[in-house]
Amino acid sequence: MIKKLLFIAALICCQLSYASDKITLRLGVLAYGTVNWELAVMRQAKQMENASYFLQVIPMANPQAGKIALQSGALDIIVADWIWVSYQRSLGRDYTFYPYSNTTGALVVAKDSKIKNWRDLKGKRLAIAGGELDKNSLLLQALMQKQGQGELFQEIEKVYGAPPLLAQQLKQQRVDALLTYWHYAARLEAEGYRVLMTGTDILQGLGVEQKVPSIGFVFNRTWGKQHQSVMHDFLEQSKQAKNTLCDVDIAWQSIEKLTHAKSKQESQLLRERYCDGRVSLWGKEERQAADDIYQYLQKISQGRLTGKSGTIQAGTFW
Repeated sequence: MIKKLLFIAALICCQLSYASDKITLRLGVLAYGTVNWELAVMRQAKQMENASYFLQVIPMANPQAGKIALQSGALDIIVADWIWVSYQRSLGRDYTFYPYSNTTGALVVAKDSKIKNWRDLKGKRLAIAGGELDKNSLLLQALMQKQGQGELFQEIEKVYGAPPLLAQQLKQQRVDALLTYWHYAARLEAEGYRVLMTGTDILQGLGVEQKVPSIGFVFNRTWGKQHQSVMHDFLEQSKQAKNTLCDVDIAWQSIEKLTHAKSKQESQLLRERYCDGRVSLWGKEERQAADDIYQYLQKISQGRLTGKSGTIQAGTFW
């Protein structure tokens, strides 16, 4: 009996020791972000119970709040874009980027709109989510310049604001077109609105054929190297959860409430666009394409988005 008690005590001590060895990953996520969908799947599969880390999920009010929290040391990981990472590295901050999604935004118009292509935007009211430095907006300007229509963007009346507000503006016919994030575009498409072109279409017009991740997990590079196996486990589990959502219907159904889809068609479109964004290739050609995109953004924004550096900073990609 005494031997049995000693064995149980030793076993408990080992488990406690193992638990204390686990590192806590502090992940900042937006309340409406798709990362929440994957976290739900990971919880349902009890992946976190057997993970090599503890995951502390910290809600963020907006993307900027996440960046500030990362810079202050309150978070270990956020979701952001590699342009921001490169800019931060040019300022001496040791952040790095691991691809999460290559889904891009879209230019949306009413179903019966007379706008058939971007040239028809001349003299129209265009709503742009994300502000003057929105990447899709800058790349659309680059496309216009490449096609010899550089003055056209100046002849468009721009309206900037938050995506939900701008979607209402489109519905109320206060704007003629909306350049917005992919999930807002998918919701509008489910209501009968027409996608005129996607961010991918814009890039192809600029000669960029490869799919380049738009957002990814961002963290301190030195910290990541110190916890390389833990980061590998987390990133792989996130990827597995995304594949599960895309390949297993019951898994998607289990998180449908989190999507806030108002109809089956909206849920289906959200799933299709989300799954289209899975990153299958991230090699030399894709990184060269990222550099091409950077050159366009650096030129059009005159360095306001990218910083003064003419190239992507070394170490930007994990």
